[in-house]
Amino acid sequence: MAKYSAKNKVSQATQDEAMKIARGTQKPGQTKEQTKLIAQGIQKGIDQYKKQQKAKSRELDKKLKKTTAKLHESTEPAVEVKEVVLYKQHWLPWLLLVLSWIGFGTYLFIISEGI
Repeated sequence: MAKYSAKNKVSQATQDEAMKIARGTQKPGQTKEQTKLIAQGIQKGIDQYKKQQKAKSRELDKKLKKTTAKLHESTEPAVEVKEVVLYKQHWLPWLLLVLSWIGFGTYLFIISEGI
C-alpha cells in the first residue's frame, strides 16, 4: 500500500500547465533545474488556488442549502385548510323537468279519457 494519500498527488494537467508557464517565462541562460524549480512553485500556486476555490464552492453550497431549507420551511403552511366545495344547481333544469312530467301526465290523461 502507498503511504501517500491521493490529496498529495498532483494531476498531470496541472504539471503540464505549470511547466508550460515556466518555459514561457524562462530567461536566457537559465538551467533546466531552475526551470523545474520554477514549475514546482507555479504548480504549488495552482494547487493552492484550486483548494481555495473548492473551499469557496463548499461554503456557497452550504449557504445555498441553508437558504433553500429556510425557504421551504417558511412556505409550508402550519395548519392545513380543508376546502369545502359547494355545488349550486340552477333552478331552470328542474323547472323544465317538472313541466315536462306535468305535460306528459296531462297527455296520458287526455288520451285515456278519449278512449
